[in-house]
Amino acid sequence: MVKHIILWKLKEMSDEALEQQKKLVKEGLEGLAGRIPGMIHIHVRLEKLPTSNADMMLDSTFEDVEALNGYTIHPEHVHVAETYIRPYVATRLCMDFEMDGEVKG
Repeated sequence: MVKHIILWKLKEMSDEALEQQKKLVKEGLEGLAGRIPGMIHIHVRLEKLPTSNADMMLDSTFEDVEALNGYTIHPEHVHVAETYIRPYVATRLCMDFEMDGEVKG
């Protein structure tokens, strides 16, 4: 399995606009559940501690690298990204990694 983690810092906007944009991203990405071949899990986290410097986090899991690659070009994902994410993002960090199946503390 492959983990796909994204952290976003959004562009400067009013608190109201920020909360609305975060809601649209969450609804758009989580709405892809069951629609992308090889996607096992997708969750957008909006809740954070005051020590955080990112506005949102995407936590998603795919069957393998090929499934992740298919997700990145899937038309429904591209629509969400182009409409609700990319125009509003100041900073994006991504970490993809293969899971070895072990739970470590």
